Amino acid sequence: MHAHPAETVAVVAFDGISPFHLSVPCLVFGEDRTDSGTPRFKLLVCSLERGPLRTQAGFTIEAPHGLQALRRADIVIVPSWRDTMEQPPPALLQALRSAHRRGATLVGLCLGAFVLAEAGLLDGRPATTHWHLVPEFARRYPQVHLHPEVLYVDDGEVLTSAGTAAGIDCCLHLLRVRHGAEVANRAARRMVVAPHRQGGQAQYIEQPVRAAPERDRLAPLLEWLGGQLQRPHTLDALAQRALMSRRTFTRRFREATGTTVGQWLQHQRLALAQRLLETGEQPIEAIAVECGFGSAVSLRQHFAAALKTSPSAYRRHFSASRS
Repeated sequence: MHAHPAETVAVVAFDGISPFHLSVPCLVFGEDRTDSGTPRFKLLVCSLERGPLRTQAGFTIEAPHGLQALRRADIVIVPSWRDTMEQPPPALLQALRSAHRRGATLVGLCLGAFVLAEAGLLDGRPATTHWHLVPEFARRYPQVHLHPEVLYVDDGEVLTSAGTAAGIDCCLHLLRVRHGAEVANRAARRMVVAPHRQGGQAQYIEQPVRAAPERDRLAPLLEWLGGQLQRPHTLDALAQRALMSRRTFTRRFREATGTTVGQWLQHQRLALAQRLLETGEQPIEAIAVECGFGSAVSLRQHFAAALKTSPSAYRRHFSASRS
């Protein structure tokens, strides 16, 4: 076995940055968690301007690198932007385009999506941004396929996230894509955040607008369901277990999770299958049964539809990353 070189993550800082937005990628990719099995990243915080940078919180910071650091980064993150009406500097836009051309993964968190859009890197792509500025984004960038209802959008080499805390979801998702569910889960536990907020699909994650009473009332059922994924479940049986009518249960389930019972179960089963494929050597047929898909054929169909790959190819990817 041999160690893979650490991936380089460049985070773009600027005068007037929000400390929270800057801290999100630094927390996910910048801390040394190798003692818990998390891969080490080489984090470079890059500054647009020379000298101390003012923050929105009233203190200053100083970034040790300039934009030239983007030239050697595997991942480039624009964590926000100070003013959507301010044109990003041409040097930044050109550096982002160059990074994209040479194959780097680009990430625009929150208002950072405006910067990627201004660089032309979101043209024809699905993307999202902070809900409050969705109308402005749609007017300025009609060529971008905007999805305002989601937490983040993964379009392969370009990712965008909705506002504030959704940046955490997006960065943890990227960590999972690169290194697997167990690594992302360990990082999330250290950060004391949910490793994956509930959603319906792999790339378009539904915004969890949750009503607390419904969530609390259904929490025991959701916990039980998570341990019973190998069994078939009907709406009527679940409604009865929750002591609700079918109609009430369906409505409150969506209010609590942001999705339907069927979509929730499918997502949980896929997530479990991914973890088992990443970390174990069980036959695919056995994994399919354990996750409630019934057969390897059904598991392959769901993998192809949701993840655009096969279970065996997925396993090979993570076997290679462990070697």
